[in-house]
Amino acid sequence: MFRRFLFLVTAYTLLAVSCFADCSNLPNFSQLKTALVQATNDETSGLNMNMWATIVDRDGIVCAVAFTGTNRGAQWPGSRVISAQKANTANSFSLDPSAVSGGNGLSLALSTANLYSAVQPGGSLFGLQESNPVDTSAAYKGPSASFGTASDPLVGAKIGGVNVFGGGLALYDGGHNLVGAIGVSGDTSCADHFIAWRARHNLNLDHLGSVIGGVAGGSRPDNIIFDITPNPNGGTGISANGFGHPTCINTGDPNALPSVRG
Repeated sequence: MFRRFLFLVTAYTLLAVSCFADCSNLPNFSQLKTALVQATNDETSGLNMNMWATIVDRDGIVCAVAFTGTNRGAQWPGSRVISAQKANTANSFSLDPSAVSGGNGLSLALSTANLYSAVQPGGSLFGLQESNPVDTSAAYKGPSASFGTASDPLVGAKIGGVNVFGGGLALYDGGHNLVGAIGVSGDTSCADHFIAWRARHNLNLDHLGSVIGGVAGGSRPDNIIFDITPNPNGGTGISANGFGHPTCINTGDPNALPSVRG
C-alpha cells in the first residue's frame, strides 16, 4: 500500500513539473533531431563525432533531447547531460528586450563559448561554473533505454548546471523574444558551438538581428571568439576582450557560420 502511495506521489510530482513547461513555441523531438542531424552533417570541423542536443524553455525546463547516431551509445554518453547543462547556461545568462526597464537593462545573448575566459581564475566571472549545480536526480533517472528519445526522462525536468565552453546558444523567435536555449555536445568544444549554431539556424530560432547584442558583435553577436594570446609558459592565455575561447583541433572559421536573422 505504501509503495503504491509513493508511486502515485512521484507520478503526480513529475506530471506537475511537466505541466509548467512552456514547450509549445519550441521545436519538438522530431524537429530537433532533424535540425541536429543536418547541422552535424554540414559542419566539417572537429572530430566528426555524433552529437547530443537538448532544448530548454525560458524557465530551464527540458523540452526535447535527441542524438544523431544509430543508438544512444553512438555518441559520448556523458554528453547527454552536458548538452542539457549548456542549454540551461545559455538560457540563464541571456536576455531579450524585456530586460530594458526604467532606463536600465540590456538585450544580450551570451553563448557558453563566451564564458570560457571570464570564468578562469582572475576573470570577471570566476566561480560562475559552481553557481547552479546540475540536478543529478533529474540527470540520471531512467530508464536509460529512453535517453535521447521523445520520452527521455529529462523532458519536463529542470536540469540546472552551468557549462563554460562552446555548445550552448539562446533561442530567439521572430519577435526577438528569448524562448529558451539549445545545448549541443559530443565533439570538441569548438565543433559543439559550430554545430549548435547551425542547428539553431535550421530551427529558425536565431532572430537576434540588430536588436539583441552580444560580446562578439556584428552579424553573429553571440559567436565564439578566438582571441586568446598563447601563453608560452603554459596555462591559459589572455583573451583580448575577456570573453574569448581557445581554438581546438581542426577548428572551423566562425565567420563561415550563417549570420543571425533579423
